[in-house]
Amino acid sequence: MVVNSNANLYGDLIWFLKGFMMQSSTPPPPLAERLLSHLFKAIIIIAGLLAISLFIMPLLNKAPSIVVATWQKMTLLQEELPAVRSLPSPLPERHLVDTWGGARSEGRSHEGIDIFAPRGTPIQATTKGVVSKVGDDRLGGRVVFLIGPGGAAHYYAHLESYADIKPNDWVNAGDVIGYVGNSGNAKGTPPHVHYGVYINGSAVNPYPLLIK
Repeated sequence: MVVNSNANLYGDLIWFLKGFMMQSSTPPPPLAERLLSHLFKAIIIIAGLLAISLFIMPLLNKAPSIVVATWQKMTLLQEELPAVRSLPSPLPERHLVDTWGGARSEGRSHEGIDIFAPRGTPIQATTKGVVSKVGDDRLGGRVVFLIGPGGAAHYYAHLESYADIKPNDWVNAGDVIGYVGNSGNAKGTPPHVHYGVYINGSAVNPYPLLIK
């Protein structure tokens, strides 16, 4: 029994060595084929690095500001909504008139107040908060949205240009956010800023909230 077992072991060893020799004797692929294989791998690596630099890294760079802005908004939600005569005017020293509810085009009513000033006059934030939008609007032209205490949205429209701000930036009351103009559907009217306040998505009259 021992002899047969050893014979089987030697037979298996010889079979393994023969197979190994046959594999090792297989000729390598042609040079052109190997070069193409290396080139294909290099292209995949370059494409991956390019994708990281173009798409992934910008997202990673924005992530901290998005996280911070989200935390700031959550904190603002815990604070009180603006009260009567608690907000400074976006255009200090300019005369305020309650133009809330006036008739507007397309059957709309005026959801804010207009404050007139020379073109280019700096517009100041009426509250601390997080910038939620800096961009164009069909009616408002160049607009800025801020989210302030209590989650109230503060809307500044018809700007001539923007200050150096962008979405997710933090601003304090009195910071310049843009400059007076007449963009959007205000073209042809004297330069002014349309200021609106929205609470839970509904417009409220901002005039009583401003310090006169």
